[in-house]
Order: sequence, then C-alpha cells, then structure tokens
Amino acid sequence: MQTKFILFIGIVVIIIGGLAFLPDKKSGKLDSFAQCLADSGTEFYGTFWCSHCQNQKKMFGSSQKYLPYIECSTPDGKDQLQICKDAGIEGYPTWIFPDKTRLSGEISFEILVNKTNCELP
Repeated sequence: MQTKFILFIGIVVIIIGGLAFLPDKKSGKLDSFAQCLADSGTEFYGTFWCSHCQNQKKMFGSSQKYLPYIECSTPDGKDQLQICKDAGIEGYPTWIFPDKTRLSGEISFEILVNKTNCELP
C-alpha cells in the first residue's frame, strides 16, 4: 500500500513538472511585432464600433493586446474623445507613424513593416 502511494505521488510530481514545459498559450505569434509597433511610437486610433478597426485588431489575434491602440469613441458611441480631436483624427482606423505620416483604413503587415522597420516573426 505504501509503495503504491509513493508511486502515485511520484507520477503526480512528474505530471505537474512536465506541465511547466508546455508552451505558454497566452502569448501570440505576433507579440513581438505588436510590441515593436508600440515601442516605435506608432499610434493606432480607432473606435469600438468600427468594423474596420475590429478587423485590423483581429489580424493580430491574441497579440492585439500589445498594439498601440487609442480608443476614440465615447462610451455611448456618439462623440469623439478629446485625445483624438487633438490628434486630428477624422476616420477610423487611422495609423500615425514615427515620421508623422498618417494612413487610414485597414493597413497590411507589409505596410506596417515598411513604415516602422518592425520585423514580422
């Protein structure tokens, strides 16, 4: 009986130890790219109700949490927040790059790479 218990504990320890080496499913494959965009000084303006903004975020999958995203809409969706007014944002999504150029609409990874020198993984 004692041998079975020790064997059982040993198996549990091995299983738990093995779980520590499984890949972290919380990280996305574009984490470093999205983080680089933010670190570069790039800004991504959008609204929660904008379908193109949502599509742009979906391109990044779980890595979208690292995007330099700035919400422009008031919670009721009827007005623009002051930060976006001050930035002169007139449409969504709008990207402002470190060289101060702007692009509106859904932007491809290729363009984001070219405008920021960030590398895709």
